[in-house]
Amino acid sequence: MTADRAHDLGGLGDLGDLGDVGDLLDLAGRAAAAGAAVHRAGIGRDLEVGLKSSAADLVTKVDREAERAIVETIRGARPGDAILGEELTEWPGTSGVRWVVDPLDGTRNYVYRYPAFCVSIGVEVGGAPAVGVVHDSAHGVVYTAARGLGARRDGEPIHVTERPLERSLLATGFSYDAGGRRWQAEILVRILPQVHDIRRSGSAALDLCMVATGQVDGFYELGLAPWDVAAGSVIAREAGAEVIVFDLPNTSNLGIVAANPGLARALFEELRAAGAVA
Repeated sequence: MTADRAHDLGGLGDLGDLGDVGDLLDLAGRAAAAGAAVHRAGIGRDLEVGLKSSAADLVTKVDREAERAIVETIRGARPGDAILGEELTEWPGTSGVRWVVDPLDGTRNYVYRYPAFCVSIGVEVGGAPAVGVVHDSAHGVVYTAARGLGARRDGEPIHVTERPLERSLLATGFSYDAGGRRWQAEILVRILPQVHDIRRSGSAALDLCMVATGQVDGFYELGLAPWDVAAGSVIAREAGAEVIVFDLPNTSNLGIVAANPGLARALFEELRAAGAVA
C-alpha cells in the first residue's frame, strides 16, 4: 500500500452516538496519565523482565500494570468501545470506537533508564484515526491531537518543519529480530548519505511527536505494529505532516514515513527504490 491509510473525517466535532471528539481526547489524556503514573512508580522496583519475540523484545511488570490501568480508565467511562493493547488486551466493542494502546513504548529504554519512553493511546472512529495522546513519562510532557483540531505539546500548538531531503534530520528505529535489523541497516546505508543525519530514540511514538514539534524533520521505520503508530500518526498529521503507512515485503508488519509533504514523498520513493515497499 502506497497511500495514507487514514480516511478524511473532516473536523469530526460531534460524532453523534459515538460521542464528542473533545470527550474522547479528554479520556485519552486521563488514561495516558494513569499509565504514566505506573511508569513513574515502577522506577527502581523489580521489573520482572521477560522476553516476547526475541532476546531484544522485552516486557516488564510495568508494561502489564500500565495497560491494566489504562484499560480500566477507558472501560470505566466507555464500556462499549473496542480496545486493542500491545500486552494482549483485546475487547471487541460495539460502539464503532476503538482504542489502540501501547502502555509502555520504549520498554528497553525504561529497563535501562534511558529517558525515552511513553504511553501511546490512539482512538479510531469508524475505523479511521481520530485522536492521539502520547504521554512522555520520562519528562512529564504530553502531546495531543484530534483530527481537524491541530496538534499540541503541553497545550501549545506545534508544527512540522519544511526542510527538503538533503537538509533533513531524520529519526528511525530498528527491529527486535537480528535478520530484520540487518535488512534495515542495508536500507539505512542507502538513506544516510542523502540526508543531514539520523537519530534513534527507541520509541516510534516519541519520534512521531518529534516530527510534529520540528525537533526532527522526518521519521521512517520499517517493521511496526498498529499500537506503535496509532497515536503519533494523528499528532504528526495534525501538525502538518504527511503520514504514509505501507505494507512491507514478506511480513505482516507496517512501514511508516512522516514528514512535511515534499520530504515524506521523497523519502517514501527512496524506500520504494530500496525494496522496502511491498
